[in-house]
Amino acid sequence: MRTEKEMMDLILNTAREDDRIRAVYMNGSRTDKNAPKDIFQDYDIVYVVKETESFIKDKDWIRHFGDILFMQYPDESPDYPSDRAKSYGYLMIFTDGNRLDLTLKSEAHAKENVLEDRLCKILLDKDGILPIIPEATDADYHVKKPSEDQYAATCNEFWWCLNNIAKGLWRKEVTYAQDMLNFVVRKQLEKMLSWKIGIITDYSVSIGKSGKYMHKWLSKEEWQAYLDTYCGVDVEEMWKSVETMCKLFYDTSKWFAKESGFTFNRTEADNCLFYLNRVRMAKADAKTIL
Repeated sequence: MRTEKEMMDLILNTAREDDRIRAVYMNGSRTDKNAPKDIFQDYDIVYVVKETESFIKDKDWIRHFGDILFMQYPDESPDYPSDRAKSYGYLMIFTDGNRLDLTLKSEAHAKENVLEDRLCKILLDKDGILPIIPEATDADYHVKKPSEDQYAATCNEFWWCLNNIAKGLWRKEVTYAQDMLNFVVRKQLEKMLSWKIGIITDYSVSIGKSGKYMHKWLSKEEWQAYLDTYCGVDVEEMWKSVETMCKLFYDTSKWFAKESGFTFNRTEADNCLFYLNRVRMAKADAKTIL
């Protein structure tokens, strides 16, 4: 596998030698001092170019970066239309294992958007076209303190959507129940846990995508409970995961309300848990739940 120095030299030398490329900047984990360093870190690179059309027409120019094992042209997708004159990307994994996410941006588009991501570091600017930017920071990704309305809405979404999981499990529609559990209800739990971490850290950290860094601040018991909310497709196993999820959310949301001076809606939580339990206990031929 080529070293970081070898990759960065290649990226920058390519830009220096190509008159169409006027500036280079990098964002992502390699500019984040708090991100763990490992062999899977992408090179998230932006080339600021005079125009994108000549690059797009020449599909072979990217092979200058190495032997490509497989890749993606995200802006070629019919499901995600884009303005290729402004921005065009190449996602590449090479035969040595390195990954380069390279985006071409027009000068005007780059100047307008370069400050949107604070995890940004300018590497080359031939003409001084880019603005001076502050040191790269992950501050944009820090947990944000919620308002009481946001807190209440998150609690309501968690407790309300449990009814969908319950009926899915009662019907043994496990794919539906799994989707509701993982893509709707879990997101509310993740949000609540992130807010607890926010209080613990004075809202100064990022929990990472999908909460992958939460284990740094949660207790061992809390983190294990969160891991226990993941499950297979056995219906009884899923019920146990939902039970664990409910207890973790109940305890965390109650704690957060107390620490924040918010109102914890015990009635809403208890009533939803009552309904959930009735569905769980109902027989397959039940004519009513309540």
